[in-house]
Amino acid sequence: MCAFYRDDSQQLCVDGLSLAEITATYGSPLYVYSGAGITEAFTQFQAAVAPVSGKVHFAMKANSALGVLALIGRLGGGMDMGVVAPVALRVNVDVNPGTHAKISTGQRDTKFGISTDQREASDLYRVLCDDPHIRPAGLAVHIGSQIRNLAPFEAAYSALLALANELRDAGMPVPNLDLGGGVGVDYDMAGPTDFTAYGKLVERLFKDQGFTLGFEPGRAIIANNGVLVTRVIYVKQGDNKRFVIVDAAMNDLLRPTLYEAHHAIWPLAAPQPSTGKADIVGPVCETGDYLGLDRDMPDLTNGDALAVMSAGAYGAVMASSYNSRSPAAEIMVLDGKAHLLRGARPIAEMINDEVIPDFTTAAKD
Repeated sequence: MCAFYRDDSQQLCVDGLSLAEITATYGSPLYVYSGAGITEAFTQFQAAVAPVSGKVHFAMKANSALGVLALIGRLGGGMDMGVVAPVALRVNVDVNPGTHAKISTGQRDTKFGISTDQREASDLYRVLCDDPHIRPAGLAVHIGSQIRNLAPFEAAYSALLALANELRDAGMPVPNLDLGGGVGVDYDMAGPTDFTAYGKLVERLFKDQGFTLGFEPGRAIIANNGVLVTRVIYVKQGDNKRFVIVDAAMNDLLRPTLYEAHHAIWPLAAPQPSTGKADIVGPVCETGDYLGLDRDMPDLTNGDALAVMSAGAYGAVMASSYNSRSPAAEIMVLDGKAHLLRGARPIAEMINDEVIPDFTTAAKD
């Protein structure tokens, strides 16, 4: 079941609570996460990789809200927080993941990892093994994000396995293989992700190979279990286009501007027939300040609330105070209650954090 759904009156809800009521309490723009959705996604990922007894770690770069991390920790997920970790060598296996260029990390022309060609990775791993101050923990690979096709995973994991066996056959310890993350989600339908096929691929390649496996899902767990709620502040009818200006902006959700990313945008109220295309834009003075372009939208007016779907990953973590705007607050709904994870900072408080030098004293010096 999708974490965000419409109730009998067609109001958009999350885990039993109305998004409209949450927004009325906490204001907008506002990130809202589904605790039940996060729990279900994490549990399903664990089940998918259970046959290989993998350890599931959460990629904090997708969402670092402490409330989210605490929930995932309660579910058994690991993450680096104040832990001194042993060293794993990240390798570059030269696999094109077939995703957006800005989130592709598996090819030779990216900055990530040590090449497996010409023995560069194996020679460096031998150096790690010989260094008395380092405990080699194994190998790691991550070829990119938002990968919807299993073929790149199979190519990358096969290359990693071949290198790991070569090193192990040479007498070097390779206890762990970190397979990274990258499993893609459906941004169009904003529904749950099925990890079954991915789990079967991992099982086929690694079962009974003698390695401890690590996984780092991030987007796949949190993306479709979070939304950005925003309110309409003005509707501008241009000569050839309708602009719906909202109180969220590129500083709150950068993905559409940075990656040309698509996020479904749903009214919180009961759906009405479309009255034409509209650009959903923020109030920042940038042409790139938009949340969605050419969307079929009903008539909208000041105060109407919209949910930008699939905003749980790379939303709040990439937010900034650009244009002297306070980033959106964050809420998590869990067990039928809305919990404030992080409030929006008042502009006055942000300004008070700044210091103006004493230019008179500086001039005298």
